Amino acid sequence: MSSPDRSGELLTIAERVVAMAKPGEQVEAYVSRGLSTDVRVYEGEVEHFVSAQSEGIGIRVIRDGRTGTSYCGTLDPGQIAEVLAEARDNLSYGEPDEWAGLASPDGVAVTPQNLWDDSLESTSTARKIELAKELERLARSGDSRVRVDDSNYSDAFGEAAVATTTGVRVAGRENGCYLSVGTLADDGDETQTGFGFAVGRNTDELDLDKAARDAVDRATRLLGATKPASRRITVVLDPYVTAQFLGIIGGTLNGESVVKGRSLFAQRLGETVASPLFTLVDDPTNPLAYTATDIDGEGLAARRNVLIDNGVLKTFVQSSYSARRMGVGTTGNGVRGGYAGSPSAGCLALQIAPGQRKQDEIIAGIDDGVLIQQVQGLHSGVNPVSGDFSTGAAGLMITKGSVGAPVREFTIASTLQRMLLDIAEVGADLEWLPMRATGVSLVIHDVTLSGS
Repeated sequence: MSSPDRSGELLTIAERVVAMAKPGEQVEAYVSRGLSTDVRVYEGEVEHFVSAQSEGIGIRVIRDGRTGTSYCGTLDPGQIAEVLAEARDNLSYGEPDEWAGLASPDGVAVTPQNLWDDSLESTSTARKIELAKELERLARSGDSRVRVDDSNYSDAFGEAAVATTTGVRVAGRENGCYLSVGTLADDGDETQTGFGFAVGRNTDELDLDKAARDAVDRATRLLGATKPASRRITVVLDPYVTAQFLGIIGGTLNGESVVKGRSLFAQRLGETVASPLFTLVDDPTNPLAYTATDIDGEGLAARRNVLIDNGVLKTFVQSSYSARRMGVGTTGNGVRGGYAGSPSAGCLALQIAPGQRKQDEIIAGIDDGVLIQQVQGLHSGVNPVSGDFSTGAAGLMITKGSVGAPVREFTIASTLQRMLLDIAEVGADLEWLPMRATGVSLVIHDVTLSGS
């Protein structure tokens, strides 16, 4: 039996706030309500369990280029009136900004999506706990050298509504779940770590076997790792590492980074910035993406945006604010951290167009390379303005088409510009992860490996 969609109740609250706008004011009300469950299991016992509900409203008031904001974690009418009054009071503290303003409907239709699964809502707490326990059992039984650090189940249910004096009126709901497991592999005095994920719209979609197998393989494959010799080499990024890499690239492709001088791709629209094998899209309308959504954080229709097409830079993602500053249209990429946050530009669901071959087929054609399974300090090791890239890594050497000795305590270095141009192949092994980017094996030539 399906549950009623109550997001319309939130829209009614938002519309009441907007109706209280004074002449000369732009007012936005963002109202949300959510429920999340987090379970952590250790040695067959529940170590941590939290089921948390939240609701609240955030209000923005813009007048004469100044913005005032306020929020509260309740939907009590009296409190909401105080939040609106406080947002107006905060106007005096804001600096005038000629581009300040709210999003307006841009005529792009919402892509219908089934983002709510009733079966997840009806899943019992006992079943959620059992899933985490089963994942722990599977990971522990995968190899006698493996211990499980923790096994986790998480889900989230959310309803939200946005109304503005500029004409935005939307509401919707979505839910999803995932499992994760962290492993430790021991061999004498040495310990290596691993992890695995399973993502789904409901619990039946969670692939526990694969999550456990990945967690075991990632930990045990690195046992006995040594420091490799320094040289220029071909690297193969494992799907999870590629997803992290895409997160860095996505941060340089948003309009706010560009207008603030924090992107190496500023002034490069229409230029070749990557290998012709590389096509990068931001597509929150793909229901397989963990972060799929039908509307962005400003209430505009989410949409598929091609950022890099066969190596050519096509567009930046834009919120309504960054779009005004750049003199372009919004791309439906306003993101916000719930009712307490204000929207900014950002990618919603990054995906690389996959290639034709799986990882093992790709590796079979490489004489001298390294499969990167883990990176450390990725964000601190990348300069989004200059493109300088340097990060610690661990993985497996590739010799004459075969995966060989494990290696660690080395760095890989290049520039983002060079790495994108040196992409030699994109794998077919697309993985959907509980993050804003998907994973896929990615082959990059001529990277500096600094080891012994």
